[in-house]
Amino acid sequence: MMTLSGSLSILMGVSGVAQDTLFSTSSQYAYWFDLTTWGVIHLAVGVVLIVTGLGVLADKSWGRGAGAAAAAISLITQFMFVPHYPAWAIPMMTLDLLILFTLTRFPIETSSGR
Repeated sequence: MMTLSGSLSILMGVSGVAQDTLFSTSSQYAYWFDLTTWGVIHLAVGVVLIVTGLGVLADKSWGRGAGAAAAAISLITQFMFVPHYPAWAIPMMTLDLLILFTLTRFPIETSSGR
């Protein structure tokens, strides 16, 4: 799920950097950035999500903690992006919440069975 969320964030970032007409802009928003800045933010978060998702898949010790942190950062950035494209940001926030739930809910099993 993290690699999917990361890939989708990268696609959103590319659209923002390319100054696509997909997004609406309003200067009356508290977290206002230009679309290029939002594109770079989404690109960076997407790359981090993919890297941590691969870490979780490879069962690395840092994968779950870094993945939970990356999903939380993605959730916050998607929340801040809601005024620009709510039809995209709200499902992505749901996906990030599912990632957070999955990574933090279930206990970590070790090879010794504890």
